[in-house]
Amino acid sequence: MMKDSPVSNLDILLVGVGGQGTILASRIISQVAMDNGLEVKISEVHGMAQRGGSVVTHLRMGDTVYSPLIQMGQADVIVAFEQLEAWRWLPYLHKEGVVILNTQVISPVPVISGYQEYPQNIVNRIKDSVSRTVDLNAQEIAKESGNDRTANVVLLGVLAARLGFSKESWNYALENTIPKKVLEPNKKAFEMGYQQL
Repeated sequence: MMKDSPVSNLDILLVGVGGQGTILASRIISQVAMDNGLEVKISEVHGMAQRGGSVVTHLRMGDTVYSPLIQMGQADVIVAFEQLEAWRWLPYLHKEGVVILNTQVISPVPVISGYQEYPQNIVNRIKDSVSRTVDLNAQEIAKESGNDRTANVVLLGVLAARLGFSKESWNYALENTIPKKVLEPNKKAFEMGYQQL
């Protein structure tokens, strides 16, 4: 299902913090997969999502999917909406997996409170560990799309360019998921992400 991989099933882990749109992104991916005749199972974990806590979605798709949970070391793709969340969940990535990494930093409460320090040099540490890492500042790209709240859809575009589904499938899912009043900037954000090679 990955353009450069023969796998018939695909396990995607979406990780971020509350308010970044990870849940919406997972629903759009699910819609695309189901529209293409695949079975989809999702498990969402919200850790104080309203307050900037971790939000993690296990998304598994394929001809037959038995469990909604991705085992450690088995994710084909990690889509990380924030650096620290990418680092935390990296052990779940398959050795041949791909990381799509938004370079945004959102400090968790222990860091804001001064009890801990935000880890340094995360992006380079991830790139040293995972050769197939795509890192980008999705916030900056989202601003260029005309709506700085579309960073999640920028990341979807990056993912979509690496999967075997048609762009029409993605546009159809966007049109059926995103409210019409913000559809155009989201479509633009998706396209800008799609072009990030």
